[in-house]
Amino acid sequence: MEISGSVTQATTAQHRLHQEASAPPTPDGCDLVTVPARQGLEAVDILRRAAAPAEVGPVLHDGACDTLGFLVPPGTAAGWDMPGSACTETNGRGLRIPAEPPVRGGAWLLPPAEDAPVTDPTVLRAALGEAARLIEAADGCR
Repeated sequence: MEISGSVTQATTAQHRLHQEASAPPTPDGCDLVTVPARQGLEAVDILRRAAAPAEVGPVLHDGACDTLGFLVPPGTAAGWDMPGSACTETNGRGLRIPAEPPVRGGAWLLPPAEDAPVTDPTVLRAALGEAARLIEAADGCR
């Protein structure tokens, strides 16, 4: 995933993120959690089908649909440690949520709405963990 502005890199075994933050610091900025697309799509479904559905904030996908990016509150990257994912901050200031996807060659899977919050990182972590377990179980049944 590549976001317009100055470059910061985060690498996991499964994907590489190039974040470029050109947006000025704003109080409603955000960090970006990236995961492999399959896990991200499962997590979106889990969040939407929960008994008490969680708010799912804007979600990006890269042009090749290999990676999904969840917008989360600024500061999340400092404590994010979930294996198989990366959380990148925008120079410590958060990324302003633009109307157009900030990812070159990508698009919004779930576009931002004026009143929609970013995704709660605790809820996202739980959904990503459940998604990983579902994928592992499904792959084990083949």
